[in-house]
Amino acid sequence: MIRVFLVDDHPIVRDGIRSLLEREPALEVVGTAGNGQELLDQLPNIPTDLVLIDINMPVMDGYATTLRLREEYPDVRILALSMLVEELYIGRMLEAGASGYLLKSTGKEEIIHAIRMVMDGKQFLCSEVGLAMLHKVLDWNASGAPPAAAQKSQLLSKREMEVLQLIAEGLTNAEIADQLFTSKRTVETHRQNILEKTQAKNTAALVKIALADGLIK
Repeated sequence: MIRVFLVDDHPIVRDGIRSLLEREPALEVVGTAGNGQELLDQLPNIPTDLVLIDINMPVMDGYATTLRLREEYPDVRILALSMLVEELYIGRMLEAGASGYLLKSTGKEEIIHAIRMVMDGKQFLCSEVGLAMLHKVLDWNASGAPPAAAQKSQLLSKREMEVLQLIAEGLTNAEIADQLFTSKRTVETHRQNILEKTQAKNTAALVKIALADGLIK
């Protein structure tokens, strides 16, 4: 029996994945948490073989949690589960100590296969991520230069570019949310993603980099 602990800040996601995994006789969902700190608070009392963890979460995100797990629970396997397909996120999670990376669009059978592979000591990338990275490598080899997607401007989504422009104009998260007809929390997530993708330490540095690279006017 493989004991799995789910970590995601969206209850509906946790419940959905739990429902899928509990139908598999060889798997047992032993616990759930909304962020990394909640996981670490529970792990001393809950024997766990594998942690299935999201990346962007409040309090303690997937990166920080993975680093802590590798240090404090080296025998626990870690499998990332995210909506983020960019190689920046994949690379950071694998470097931090995760044994695999899945997208939330991954089907049940592939998730179960990934869990088994990781528990066997192997690494795993879901098929969608693997194909995306293969295409980038092929593009790189054909052009003789790094693919455009590796450049900062191409790492940002259209909505992230919109948020970046409004940040540069001095708008607050609440004001950006109103202008883009979205929630403040969504804007905060976009802001964090932009900082990570551009490797800027703070908003001032972000604007400076964006201007220098021609990302904003």
